[in-house]
Amino acid sequence: MKVAVALHKNSNDDWDSAVDFAVGAEKLGVDSLWNAEGWTHDAATPLAYLMAKTTSLRFGSGIFQVGTRTPGLIAMTAQTLDSLSGGRFMLGLGTSGPQVIEGWHGIPFSKPVLHTKEVIEICRKIFAGEKFSYDGHHWQLPLTKERGGTGLSKSLSPSATPTPDLPIYVASLGPKNLHMTGQFADGWLGTVFLPDTADVFLGPIKLGAEEAGRSISDIDILVGARVQFSEDVEKLAEELKPGLAFQVGAMGTKNQNFYADAYRRQGWADEVSRIQSLWIAGRRDEARTQVPTEMALSGVVVGSPTEVKEKLIRYKQVGVNTFRVDPAGSSIADRLDTLQETMKIINEIS
Repeated sequence: MKVAVALHKNSNDDWDSAVDFAVGAEKLGVDSLWNAEGWTHDAATPLAYLMAKTTSLRFGSGIFQVGTRTPGLIAMTAQTLDSLSGGRFMLGLGTSGPQVIEGWHGIPFSKPVLHTKEVIEICRKIFAGEKFSYDGHHWQLPLTKERGGTGLSKSLSPSATPTPDLPIYVASLGPKNLHMTGQFADGWLGTVFLPDTADVFLGPIKLGAEEAGRSISDIDILVGARVQFSEDVEKLAEELKPGLAFQVGAMGTKNQNFYADAYRRQGWADEVSRIQSLWIAGRRDEARTQVPTEMALSGVVVGSPTEVKEKLIRYKQVGVNTFRVDPAGSSIADRLDTLQETMKIINEIS
């Protein structure tokens, strides 16, 4: 089982600590580092900076929001990062959600699964380095006069060095998006993943892969969790409850919250509905208290070294190829210490 990490730094603008974390992770043998984007910093620029500070660590966009860039720009950025790093980049794509796409970018959040599929197909064509055209629901290349263009453009041939093997990962939660991931992606970036209900996610991915004439073993199943060594698990659960309440209460709307829906499909429907209703009603402190301890601990790897090892083995047993460690700690040094202990355990069980 390979190890991945997300980007960590001591504070929002402390990029020196981000370098310390990336370099430290590389020295420990971590395979890849992934950087997300919401509505603060973009995902690509920090990766380019960290690529220049490392030599073997691979990097991924975790994720580029497909609604905020054209497929051409996504492909150009991916190939640029891959070139800068000497072939160490992996393209991670995701739909994000209405709150960010419409609230921050002012772009309609429409048919997100189809949108992601079209972006993947166009990126594959560009990565192949061949002249192409494309006629989809969201994207048409070249854009014709009938669809709002001038009618003067022609198909272009990519001029970057072809990168046909540049891997594409998809962050997906809903059944349709998971199925599409199985059909078209090289890897899955999983969140809200609980090992005991792994088939909720892996089932649709497996079906999509088989319909595309391949196996789920051809797809890198990359999921992560917070890792913390502690004997006081109950105290830790209390620390985790506010974040989980925010996730199911605020990350979307009552009728469209991908994280809440994922928890519902994994057996927490009543609890999620109660938490979400309280949050939307403005009773947020009460919403936090309604997160069950078992639910708070279900998606984290915490406890004694023996307990942590048992939980990591469980991730491996259900089919996880790459485990993204979110190492606990109040500083980069602390996080690297946790990461080092976790690496020792994963090396033992791999």
